[in-house]
Formats: sequence, C-alpha cells, structure tokens
Amino acid sequence: MKQIFGIGNDVIVRLLLAVGAIVLISYCLPKENRVDYHYALGRPWNHSLLTAPFDIPINLDSASAAKQRDSINRTFVAIYKHDTSVDRKAILELQEALQKTSLQGQKRNHLIESVRRIYVDGIVDNATSDLIAAGKLPEVRFVVNNVAEPAPTAPMHSVRTAYALLDSAFADAETQSAMDGVQITRYLIPNVVCDSVESKRMIDQLYQKALAPIGLMQKGERIIDRGDVVTPQIFELLKTYERLAEDRLEKREDLRYTIVGQVAIITLLVVAMYLFLHFFRWRIYEDIRKMVFITSFLTVFTMAAYAVVASLGSGVYVMPFAVVAVIFTTFFDSRTALFAHIVEVMLCSLVVAEPQEFIMLQFFAGVTAIITVQELSKRSQLVQCAIYIFLVYSLVYAAMHIIVDGDVSKVSRYVIGCFGVNVVLFSFSYVLIFLIEKIFGFTSTVTLVELTDINNPILRELSEKCPGTFQHSMQVSSLAAEAAHAIGANSQLLRAGALYHDIGKLDNPAFFTENQRGENPHKMLTPDLSARIVIEHVQNGLRRAVKAKLPQIIMDFITQHHGCGKARYFYTQAQNASPDVPIDPAPYTYPGPNPNTKETSILMMADATEAASRSLKDYSEEAIGNLVSRIIDSQIADGLFKDSPISFRDVEIIKRTFTSRLRTIYHTRIAYPELKKKLGD
Repeated sequence: MKQIFGIGNDVIVRLLLAVGAIVLISYCLPKENRVDYHYALGRPWNHSLLTAPFDIPINLDSASAAKQRDSINRTFVAIYKHDTSVDRKAILELQEALQKTSLQGQKRNHLIESVRRIYVDGIVDNATSDLIAAGKLPEVRFVVNNVAEPAPTAPMHSVRTAYALLDSAFADAETQSAMDGVQITRYLIPNVVCDSVESKRMIDQLYQKALAPIGLMQKGERIIDRGDVVTPQIFELLKTYERLAEDRLEKREDLRYTIVGQVAIITLLVVAMYLFLHFFRWRIYEDIRKMVFITSFLTVFTMAAYAVVASLGSGVYVMPFAVVAVIFTTFFDSRTALFAHIVEVMLCSLVVAEPQEFIMLQFFAGVTAIITVQELSKRSQLVQCAIYIFLVYSLVYAAMHIIVDGDVSKVSRYVIGCFGVNVVLFSFSYVLIFLIEKIFGFTSTVTLVELTDINNPILRELSEKCPGTFQHSMQVSSLAAEAAHAIGANSQLLRAGALYHDIGKLDNPAFFTENQRGENPHKMLTPDLSARIVIEHVQNGLRRAVKAKLPQIIMDFITQHHGCGKARYFYTQAQNASPDVPIDPAPYTYPGPNPNTKETSILMMADATEAASRSLKDYSEEAIGNLVSRIIDSQIADGLFKDSPISFRDVEIIKRTFTSRLRTIYHTRIAYPELKKKLGD
C-alpha cells in the first residue's frame, strides 16, 4: 500500500519517528519534585527577586551548625549499660569449672568472690579501656530510672587488668594452678558496654535543641534578589525553602504542569529539526534511512546525557557533545551539523545545573569541531580537534567565571578534569563513525580516501587490463574534483566516484577506443549491437561494484554517469545508414537514472568532456572552451540534469574550470634544441 487514508507511508514513518523521539526523551527527563533554582555559595544570585511563598524557619548556617555539633560531640558523655546477666552467667560457669579442680573450700569461695567484686566494678572492652587509660573518658553515664547518672571510670577494669589483679591477689600455687586449669580469662567478659541506641537518642536531642530555628521568615518577605551574593545564611535559607517546597502538597500538583512544559519544549525542538530538514535539506528529509539515523542518534544521545546528569551532576561535562557535530559533519554537511548540535544542546540544557554556562560551552565546542573537521580523512584530525575543543572549553569556562565572579580563582579543577575526560572520549568518535557506516550504510570521507587508493584490487585490475580506461578515469577524477571544489560540492566523493565509474569496461576492454591498439572490433558489428555492448558497461560495472562491496554512493556514479543519454556515435551511425527509416532510440539509450546530485552531474560533464577533448586538433583556449560548452549545453538540452540540484551559476563555473584545467593539460610543450656539433668533432 502506497498510502494509508490518503497519507503516504513515508509521512507516517517520519511522524512515528518524531513521536517516538518525543516520548522517549520525555520519559527519560528527571521527574523529581524540586525547585529549579541554580546557585552556589559565594556566587551572585542569577535569578529574579525571590520572596517567601510561605513561612520559612531560619536555621543556623552550615558553619555555625558545624560548630554547635562539634561542641556537643566534645562535651557529650556516652551512655553505657551494666549488663548483670553477663555477671551471673560468668560466675555460675566459673563455679562449675572450679568444682572439677582440686581447689576447695575457702580458697575457692575467695576466688569466686574476688571475680564477683571485679564484675561489680565493671569490665569494659579494649577500646573503652584505651580511652580510659588515655584520660579521654573520665566518666560514663548509666540510665537509672530514666535519669542519666554519671559514674567514674577509674574503678573499671579491662580483661587484661582484671586478670592481672587476680594474678597478684592469688599467688599461692594451688590457686594459680586452678586458675590456669579453668583458663580464668574465659570468665572475664566485658559487662559494661556502650549503649549506642540510647547515646544516639540523647545526642540527637541535644542536636535538635542546639540547632533549632533561630527565627522565622514570614510569607512575602524578601529572600534574595538578582545580583545579591549567596551568603552562608542565605544559602541555608534557600536549602530550607527548597526542602519545604518539595514537601508541600501543591508542589506535587505543579509537577503535572512541569511535565507538560518539558514535553512542549522537547516537541518544539524535534519539530524544529524536522522543519529545518524539510525546507533546507529536503534530500535528507526524503531519505527515510537518513531520517531514522538522525532521529535515533539524537534520541539515544540525549537519553545517555540525561543518565549522566542523573548520576554525575556537574560531571555531565565528561559527555563529548561535540561528537554530534563531528558525526553530522562527516555524513551530511556543516549546516545540518550545526543545527543538530544546537538542538541536542538545547534538549540537554533542560536538566543541567547551570544551563547558561552549559549552552555557552557546548555551542563553542560544536562550532570548533565543525570548523576543524570539515573533511575527516585521517584519525590524527580527531586528536587535533580534541585539543582545540579542550582549549575552547577551558577558555569559555574561565570567561564565564570572570563574568560572574570577577576573577578565575574559583575555576573548578573537577570541571577542568571533566573536560579532559571529554576530549579523550571524543577522540574515539572514529570508532563510532565506523559503526554508523556499517549499520546505516553511510560513507564517510575516511572511506572515500581509502577507496581512492589505486592499489585497491579493482583499480589495480583496471590499470592492468584497461590502461586507457584507467588513465581516462584518473583524468576525469582530477577534472571533476577541481570543479567540485570550485562550486562547493564534495570533491573527495567525486574523486572516488570518478575512479570507479567505468569499471564495467573490464568485461570488454577492446570495445572501448581508449584501450584499442589495433583493429576496432566495432567495424564488424551493427550499430545496435555495438551500442548494446557499450551500454552494458554500466550494468557490468554495477555488478562488479556489488561484488566488491562498494558503497551505494559510489554505485550511483556508475549508474548515473551516462544517465538516460544515448550512445550517440552509434545512434548517428544507424541514422546515417538508413536515412529514410525512423530509428528506434531505445536500443541506443542508457538505462539511467539521470544524475540527481551535484557530484554525479559534474561527473557526467567531466566524463564526456574529457573523452571528447582527446579528439581535438586545436588545443587553444577558444577551441577547448567551445568544446566544453558544446558538450555540456548538449547534455542540458537533452534534459539529463532535470533531476539535479545543480544551478546555471554552477554550470558556468564548471565550464570555466574545465576549460582552464584542459588548457593546462594540453598546453604546448617547448621543443628542446638539438646540440650542434662543433667543427672538427
């Protein structure tokens, strides 16, 4: 079905792509309930006047609060608890153990009583014992009847000191033997331990009391105005305001309006991208494959940027946004790249902390990338571009701080480090270009440069089997590339396409005059058969190109370099042979299609002009100019450029370029004088 409800399938596909992009990007936008103000301590407030929309408690600033906490921490006496169950269990087990020894009567009872007194004094763990020994814990507190009562730590023992006390108190051999036999230290267990839960509860109460609000800002009072410096007190007030605003019920209701606004902005940006392509790059817009790439690439890149912002915050600067500019410059053109880069930056500015700074940085980085990588032909260009981008990032970032702060002393080393990571990741965009080529079938300048290597197997075969065609292709390549450069077309693409446009002649080299060294085989054939053999070189070339896996953009040069033109030599020959009989032009017509780009149009002109120039007897500028004009005007008259975007102005520039170039090629050589022999030689 070509249409659904009168709407073309291509229109539906583009609509689905746009809607899909809007939905995915909107879904990935952060949806937290937050007040969207961006500020920093010690920096001017860049927003308009802010007044209190409700009563806001005034809390201590962070520095004062920290001092209060430090003071409480220094003076706070920890809460401990005396676990009597440990006493009872340990003494009971000790009694059972001593009954199995030879120690009896009064000595045994005396030892047990001594251990009981030690437990009454208290046994603490090693960490607490070290604090006591260092004088850092002169007393602890025990909760008795819900009242924390202090207790000195001097009488308390550690396991080590408790054992030393028993060892010195019972020096007789019999008791010593009994203590060793039962391993007395097994029954010396800490029974005075820190009550962390109660300690935390009490210290939190002290914090709450010490850090209680010191005042109240009533609804309608001024908080801060544009240009005011965010002092510690105001910073804390803003944090309190944000926290309360996020908790209020009406903030949750406002979230729906926030989402609607975000979706509206995203929709406008996506529509703007589509309108730009529709009106100014309609060939890209009509190519569904390219639209799929553009939409999916911008969508995935935006979603990745949102994920980075959510996890790293200001670390978003590690994201190489200039990659968008490089990718679009490589596969499309610089204007499309700039517009796509701006759309991408605007989409991501919705979630960054400092949108003004972010937009400024990414704009200059994208422009730098586009200017530096006009024709990406080698990896070193990306490294050079990355260095330029790092310098631009650093300069713009410093300039922004000069505008806001008046100096560069507050430039963040962390952000500069993010710039460094950014350009390192940017340097690997070469790999991304390769993947995009393979997935979407695009052709980068790097691939075109590789294709122009004459050691390529198919070009080497052409030079060996069809030397005349190979030389013709080289001349056409040079001629066409210079013309492309003159009118702003893709000269590298033309250089590569021209080298491969005649590879179909490899199937029948002798039937093409540039390869003939003896008898012309066409003399033995009828004009229609000769025309068929010559015309077949287009399909033969296409077949070889498919076998060699040449890019589609190169195949277009093979199929379009003759367009729907005629094999005019044989067509005229047939007409002359039967002047009274109408000759059907179909057998003498190339299958086409006609050229539909500036580059394929230039190749058609260069191919015919270079071939015809070989038959000239007069290589004066006038003769060459007349030949060029006659060839190109004839092609225009035949309607071969009716599908091409090439303009009359371009055609005139191409004519002048061809004339100048051919004049240089066929200029008259100076005859070298012969050496005259002297008399007597």
